[in-house]
Amino acid sequence: MKVAISAMSEDLEQQVNPVFGRCPGFVIVEIDGKEIKGHSFVPNPAAQSGMGAGIAAAQAVASQGVQAVVSGNIGPNAFMVLNQSGIKVYQVQGLSIEQAAKQLGEGTLKEMSAASAPGHFGMGAGRDPGPGRGAGGGAGRGAGRGNGAGRGRGPPMQT
Repeated sequence: MKVAISAMSEDLEQQVNPVFGRCPGFVIVEIDGKEIKGHSFVPNPAAQSGMGAGIAAAQAVASQGVQAVVSGNIGPNAFMVLNQSGIKVYQVQGLSIEQAAKQLGEGTLKEMSAASAPGHFGMGAGRDPGPGRGAGGGAGRGAGRGNGAGRGRGPPMQT
């Protein structure tokens, strides 16, 4: 069986990556029962995508001819593409890639029936500058004392 496992690198001792769509790549493992016959690392073309990373990653692993995917979490769009491609999906936490592959070969991993993460799960948080609500800016409109030198000369304050 050919399996794609979310990963940081080709190292089989590393833990399965907790995200699918934006993981750095996939270890493609060929397993026969409990035995790993071979493996390679395929970079994820969607790792830095702004939008649609899950779909693009799912299409990329489908093009590798895998029968299964193992990851920490998989969002709804990626899950839908994998499911429509006939690829089984398994979620694991805290296992190395080698352990996950062997457990899949033994049949001890439970197949997922739905996405395990909401859409945009791997995007991070707090990066949108947004319009904000602070008054800030301080263009200064004070009349000052004496010769009028206290008048603000900056741009008008935006409200």
